[in-house]
Amino acid sequence: MLNRHARGFFTALFSPLARWLLKIGVSPDAVTIVGTLGVVVGALVFYPLGELWWGTLFITAFIFSDVIDGIMARMQKGGGRWGNFLDSTLDRVADGALFAGVAVWFFTGGANTPIAIAAVLCLVLGMVVSYARAKAEALGFHANVGIAERAERLVSVLVVTGFTGLGLPTVVLFVTLCLLAAASLVTIIQRIVSVHRQSLEETEGTTTGQAA
Repeated sequence: MLNRHARGFFTALFSPLARWLLKIGVSPDAVTIVGTLGVVVGALVFYPLGELWWGTLFITAFIFSDVIDGIMARMQKGGGRWGNFLDSTLDRVADGALFAGVAVWFFTGGANTPIAIAAVLCLVLGMVVSYARAKAEALGFHANVGIAERAERLVSVLVVTGFTGLGLPTVVLFVTLCLLAAASLVTIIQRIVSVHRQSLEETEGTTTGQAA
């Protein structure tokens, strides 16, 4: 949902910056790498220290690199499969670091094991959501379905984690993480069902063709 409705707004917002970066010789790949490093540092340094608010601000400053590199690639009319592979791979690194950072803090100084476990569940299920789509596409199927896309997961956890650092009751973060885990599980099931349906249609089509 956020991907569809926010794409036009952020493209217009960041296009001047993307154009300027290309002008001074910065590549989309460099933006992807720097952005990922920023998210990882924010998540695995600030969060484990309990700096949830400042960590979230730090991460947010880099998270938009995922939009900017895409705009730059389109402006160059390039990127191709390599750019897509690099971007997708580093997205998984950033997502994993984000939920891992939350889990580390609440397993240690945050002293809230239920939140930590919920964060780990979000990490694992989020990776499976991405893997299911990637594997489906590698086999020639489509799996771009589900209620828990990456943008929704990131916005939800960043906003609530940041405000938890400002005093928002931790139960709100716990409920948010539980809902994200549940949504990810539903998305995994939706993608499995979608691919299974496509495989049956493919088999039926092959059988019909042989019979004809």
